[in-house]
Amino acid sequence: MGIWRTVKSDIEAVFENDPAARSWFEVVFTYAGLHAIWAHRVAQFFYRRRMYTIARIISQVSRFFTGIEIHPGAKLGRKLFIDHGMGVVIGETCEIGEEVVIYQGVTLGGTGKEKGKRHPTIGNRVVIASGAKVLGSFTVGDHTNIGANSVVLREVPPNSTVVGIPGRVVKRNGKKIGDRLDHTNLPDPLIETFRFMQKEINDLKAEVERLKKGGQADARPSDGGPGQAQPRNSSEYEHLGAEDDSGHAGNAHDLVHSPELEKKRS
Repeated sequence: MGIWRTVKSDIEAVFENDPAARSWFEVVFTYAGLHAIWAHRVAQFFYRRRMYTIARIISQVSRFFTGIEIHPGAKLGRKLFIDHGMGVVIGETCEIGEEVVIYQGVTLGGTGKEKGKRHPTIGNRVVIASGAKVLGSFTVGDHTNIGANSVVLREVPPNSTVVGIPGRVVKRNGKKIGDRLDHTNLPDPLIETFRFMQKEINDLKAEVERLKKGGQADARPSDGGPGQAQPRNSSEYEHLGAEDDSGHAGNAHDLVHSPELEKKRS
């Protein structure tokens, strides 16, 4: 593809993905993501010819003006769109497919000091939302959505939706969730788990309360029913515990509770 056709496709990507874009003049002169991509193409020209220092200087100057750091060795596909872009970092061995959308704060990086391929490979028509981190040498499949602030550490199959820390595939080849740029309505598996746990806790609390009420009802004495011990006052215990005129003592059960008997025993 010629240089002018490449520039034209880069500008078209802005209009396709950003509803705020009004004119070519505005896009060419005010879109930092577009400037960073163009600066990268120049830096990569020198990088491929082993002029690494010049390539890195161009990359750093672009980073200073745009807030976007793209290593000269990274491979960018056609119609890449970096929206806003502040804080975006793309590593040396990263490979990005066609029609990919990247929002601010995204990192496509490595996980250590290993040599060789150490950055991710992003498929075609992938959306990486704000603050997401894709770390390691693996592939993110085509038509995948990566949710905001997700941390992806392993390979992602095509047609998937990934959210969470670490990133989990929560939708694959499933029902469409809406527009491909609608990255604010993605389900969070951790929140769903917490909701399930809270429901279980509430059910257990209700069961404990029910058992407590049932136990209190069983322990409550009935009014005058047969076989139920009735409460006695102190005068009744004194009367039953003392010997009567015939020399007979009261009921054995009542003698046990008699204050007079306790005095005699002591």
